[in-house]
Amino acid sequence: MYVEKVSLKDPRAKYQLLESFKNTGFAVLVDHPIDAQLIEDSYTAWKDFFASPAKHDYLFNPETQDGYFPMLSENAKGQALPDLKEFFHYYPHHRIPNACQHITQNLHQELISLAHTLLHWLDEVLPQNITQNLSQSLSSMARDSQQTLMRPIHYPPVKDDALLKQGAIRAAAHEDINLITLLPAASAPGLQVKDTQGNWHDVSCDPGMIAVNVGDMLQEATGGHLPSTTHQVINPEQEAMRSSRYSIPLFVHAKPEVVLSKRYTAKSYLDERLREIGLK
Repeated sequence: MYVEKVSLKDPRAKYQLLESFKNTGFAVLVDHPIDAQLIEDSYTAWKDFFASPAKHDYLFNPETQDGYFPMLSENAKGQALPDLKEFFHYYPHHRIPNACQHITQNLHQELISLAHTLLHWLDEVLPQNITQNLSQSLSSMARDSQQTLMRPIHYPPVKDDALLKQGAIRAAAHEDINLITLLPAASAPGLQVKDTQGNWHDVSCDPGMIAVNVGDMLQEATGGHLPSTTHQVINPEQEAMRSSRYSIPLFVHAKPEVVLSKRYTAKSYLDERLREIGLK
C-alpha cells in the first residue's frame, strides 16, 4: 500500500489528492505553505506543557470536551484497552495555557486555511454523481465550524507494565470521525495504515510533511467513495521506547446541523462516537 506524496506546487495536485484518497484514504502533503518553524515551536510549547504539573489545572470538561485528558482517558472504538497517551483539546475561544496560546492559535489558523483549500479541491474534482448527492459542498460543511478540533498529543516513554503485556499501544486501530484530518509530521515514527487485505504499512513522517486522511464523516457523505482508512500508532522498539512521541493533529469537523446522509447529521454521528470511545 503506497500513500501518495502530493506536492502542493504541482498543477495536478487536486487530482492526485483525490486519487490517493480513493485508493488509500490517506495522502502525504509536501511543498505546503505552513512554516516549519511554526510547527517546531508548537511542539516545543506543548512538550513543556505536558511536562508540567500545571496541566492538571486544565482537566477536561466532559460537556464542552475541551482541556487536558490524562493518560488512559480514551479507548479507540471497539478496543478494550486504553491508548497509551495524554492529550489536550483546543477549540478557539476555549481554555488554553498562556504559554501555548499564541503559537497554537497561529498553527490552528494555518492548518484551517490549508484544510479548506483541500476540501475546495475535492468539491472541484469529485465525480458529479457524488457531489450531486451531497447536502451542501464539502467546503461549506466545514466553514466556520466550532467543532473543528486541534489535539496536541503526548505519547510517553513505553513502560513494561501490565497494560503493555496485555497488548496496549500508543493509539489502537481506529478511524477518525471527522471530515478530514491534517497531521504535521510527528516527532517520531509510528503511524501506520491498514490495507484492504489487513496488512499494516508505515506512513512517512519526515519533517516538512503533513499527513492528511479521510474521516468517517467524509466517507458517509460520499457514500463510501472516499474511504476512512483504519490507522494506528504502534509502540517503538528498543532504545526508542525510552523516548516520548508528540503529534498535533487537526480534526476538521462539519457543523453540527450538516446532513451527512439519511442516517446521520454531523452532530448525531459525533455524539455516537464520543460515547463509543468513552469521552461522553
